[in-house]
Amino acid sequence: MQTLESKVVLVTGGTSGIGKATALAFGQAGAKVVFSGRRESEGEETANLIRQSGADCLFVRSDVSSEAEVKVLIQQTLEKYDRLDCAFNNAGIEPPLKPLHEQLIEDFDKLMSINVRGLFLCMKYEIQQMLTQGSGVIVNNSSIGGLIAIPGASPYNASKHAVMGLTRAAALDYAKQGIRINAVNPGVIDTPMQDRLGGNSETMVAEVPMGRFGQAEEIAQTVVFLCSDAASYITGQPIIIDGGVTVH
Repeated sequence: MQTLESKVVLVTGGTSGIGKATALAFGQAGAKVVFSGRRESEGEETANLIRQSGADCLFVRSDVSSEAEVKVLIQQTLEKYDRLDCAFNNAGIEPPLKPLHEQLIEDFDKLMSINVRGLFLCMKYEIQQMLTQGSGVIVNNSSIGGLIAIPGASPYNASKHAVMGLTRAAALDYAKQGIRINAVNPGVIDTPMQDRLGGNSETMVAEVPMGRFGQAEEIAQTVVFLCSDAASYITGQPIIIDGGVTVH
């Protein structure tokens, strides 16, 4: 395990799935953890788990698609801990799986407001703070859908390709100012989001060369690594964690 002793980290969408696992992993690595989400009861449950590991934490109820709420999220982080060393921009939603011509514009707009606008807003205000410190690390949660096409998920593919564009361009913008920005690109991961998408689990597993779903904790440990000094020469990169799906 990489150490993030005394670092202040922020996780959006931290109340379930990959976000929750990462918030817990940050705490286990010695960080002070701020995490956000829209479901308060799940947030308090996650906060209790983090504290049980011996880490200090703060839960902030927040909707990343709202600029005002993102500003408050960063402000509360600074009020409690006075800095922001690392951020994992994980908040995102999935679309209904159906062909593009059947997709509803309302679903498309909602998806983009969280997956793209929300991530942009978080990066904007995280970077502003990191510039004042002269250092920082950001990891964005993209998807293999940000690199290849997932049938029936054209709006999701578009949003995750946008995440990669924001990640790469921003990494170049701030590489000489002490800020590293990367993305993780998970494949099929055993999370509530995957449950909501449904589908034939046996068929999906059969398409993964390793023959199993990934676990949220596997993504979490990669994020911790990317935020640590062990990854100090990595920026602007998609880190693919997919059991070999994109190999063929």
